Amino acid sequence: MKEKIRKLSENSVVRYLFFGGLTTFVNFASFTLFTKVLRMELNLSNVISVSLSILFAYFVNSRFVFRSEARGLRQRFPEFVKFVSSRLVTMAIEVVGVWFLVKVVHLDELVAKLIVQGIVIVTNYVLGKFLVFMKKKPPEGETPAEKEE
Repeated sequence: MKEKIRKLSENSVVRYLFFGGLTTFVNFASFTLFTKVLRMELNLSNVISVSLSILFAYFVNSRFVFRSEARGLRQRFPEFVKFVSSRLVTMAIEVVGVWFLVKVVHLDELVAKLIVQGIVIVTNYVLGKFLVFMKKKPPEGETPAEKEE
């Protein structure tokens, strides 16, 4: 059983789904707080909740999901900029998608958010894996252990 759990934890998709679930919780919980409890406007609530989830997601994705090799501000800052930029793209998809489903299709706000999350989750994984947290290959003839930090 321990071996199966260890193997699952080595799979970036499994880690992404777990931490993506936590990120989605941050997104939905803050969205619900802003729209239902504080009665904030739909788009403002959505932008703030997505922004909070982006910050949370960078931390967990860089550390636990994709196990970023970036160290120090010089390496982390460009990675963070790429991460935030990619998430701003999916944030636009989310804001427009939720608005469309609520205002045009007339779905409930939370149902609309849930539907759009499916598209956003897949897009975020692809962008994270292939754009933001790409593993750098060592130069020809150099082993990963010899790589300069």
